[in-house]
Amino acid sequence: MIEARGIKKSYKELAVLKGVDLTIQQGEFISIIGKSGAGKTTLLHILGTLDRADSGSLKINNVEISKLSERQLADFRNQNIGFVFQFHHLLPEFTALENVIMPALIQKKNEKEAQKRASELLDYLGLSDRLTHKPTQLSGGEQQRVAVARALMNQPSVVFADEPSGNLDSKSSQELHQLLFKLRDDFKQTFIIVTHNAELARMSDRQLEMKDGVLVNDLP
Repeated sequence: MIEARGIKKSYKELAVLKGVDLTIQQGEFISIIGKSGAGKTTLLHILGTLDRADSGSLKINNVEISKLSERQLADFRNQNIGFVFQFHHLLPEFTALENVIMPALIQKKNEKEAQKRASELLDYLGLSDRLTHKPTQLSGGEQQRVAVARALMNQPSVVFADEPSGNLDSKSSQELHQLLFKLRDDFKQTFIIVTHNAELARMSDRQLEMKDGVLVNDLP
């Protein structure tokens, strides 16, 4: 589903990615591990189309990403890719339901249908009694589950997550990890996750270890 070849990225004189090759199948749960500064987040941003590589090729669902204009890329990202970050980035003035439907409204989908799907997602994630709550009225774990629902709103091909449990306590982290694997099992959802959490990495289908801008290990 994702094929990256020779991905390189530099910031001024600093070479961050030095030629990354990677293939990911639909329904895989992939963890990218490695020390800080190894290039994990930069790779995640390029695979997730948030940033462009200096050279190399990236195909997602057989679409060559480098050939898309900025407008086409934004549309492709909205339709095919979901994101979950360490900090939930929920809009504080909106309810849980309103935050979740945002990606559908950007895609100009029917609002009533979007609200129905958002309600179903929040119910699936155990938040049926939190639809009208604003982020400040939710716990950290609940906020991150709302962020997961938002990432899933447009039924993306792949969800990218950058330290999704990094800001949670151990109990909430464990619950989030179990939830992500349940989503993979129930919906065949593809996940690519940057993490320092050894437990989450071990549970993954594959661990990809980055060191000095390249992948050095691909561990089952």
